Amino acid sequence: MTAMDIHAILEYLPHRYPILLIDRVREVVPGESITAIKNVSINEPFFPGHYPHHPVMPGVLIVEAMAQAAAILSFRTMGGKPDENSVYYFVGIDGARFKRPVGPGDQLVLEVRITANKRGIWKFAGQAKVDGQLAAEAELMCTVRGLA
Repeated sequence: MTAMDIHAILEYLPHRYPILLIDRVREVVPGESITAIKNVSINEPFFPGHYPHHPVMPGVLIVEAMAQAAAILSFRTMGGKPDENSVYYFVGIDGARFKRPVGPGDQLVLEVRITANKRGIWKFAGQAKVDGQLAAEAELMCTVRGLA
């Protein structure tokens, strides 16, 4: 059960601005689950276009944030870190549901747990919450592949 600051997160994710969507990890239990944070700011690059009169975080980015949390959980479970010879791919999304809008000033709490890991395909159940209310949920599938 280890918390991670942004410096540790950057060791586990190749993402950088503007697509890095994890600000902090509250808790990671290798082989089980992760709770991560995305602080949503009015300065996000997507808000001027989505939507100028009523800023809303795109649902696809909420799901991407869950996938980034899942990647950290996967690497912590495997006991390693990504390198330049491999890529962590998002290979499937099932049951994505969006329950409430997420906007500037919200703190997105990402809760992701491993549901299966077979033949290199990781499956996860993810939820994104704001103030304890479910904002989004999805089942995610990811894999690590070497670059040829």
